[in-house]
Amino acid sequence: MPLVDGLKLAPSILAADFSRLGAQVRDAEQAGADWIHIDVMDGHFVPPITMGPLVVEAVRRSCSLLLDVHLMIEQPEQQFGALKDAGAGLLCIHTEATRHVHRLLNSVKALGMRAGLALNPATPESALTEVLHLTDMVLVMTIDPGWGGQQLLPSTRPKLRRIRAMIDAAGLPVELEVDGGVNEATIAAMRDDGASVVVAGTGVFNGRESVASAVDRLRDALR
Repeated sequence: MPLVDGLKLAPSILAADFSRLGAQVRDAEQAGADWIHIDVMDGHFVPPITMGPLVVEAVRRSCSLLLDVHLMIEQPEQQFGALKDAGAGLLCIHTEATRHVHRLLNSVKALGMRAGLALNPATPESALTEVLHLTDMVLVMTIDPGWGGQQLLPSTRPKLRRIRAMIDAAGLPVELEVDGGVNEATIAAMRDDGASVVVAGTGVFNGRESVASAVDRLRDALR
């Protein structure tokens, strides 16, 4: 059962129990998740080191959902081929991580994957002006990237609304994803601000309840 109002849910496995990752991903799919969000961090673009193609491949074997791979790494183009082979369906690069956004978005598409572009909280929406038509998704970071469990930064909400207006004015079929601090207290506001996809980490995988119960709480918060 999907979330109401056509809002897609992309649970972030950054918060999952890695001792039973496959089971948790399957639970998310059965609970109505639309995508699975995978955060790749290199210890340079952001301080932590997380996961890479081997984990993407393991998740691919555990579910049939689109794998939404968020590259919080420097020189992301070096990983495109390996992530494609591992089963990624969408690669999201950061505009702050490269001088060649145009080239990299085209490279992702040439490999047959969807291309996303992420903006950190301090990056203005003007970074999208010349490349919005090349993107399949824009990811608005509503926390400073690197760690899960942070609270949403209220100052990012006006930017989310402005980007929604840009997409609508251009008439483009671009998904607008929000990542950071999404839970039952904030998910309705993200929907109202124009998000079409929400990433939830501890809002889905938290160890206090089943994944199905957590997804139901998010669904109830939207009603």
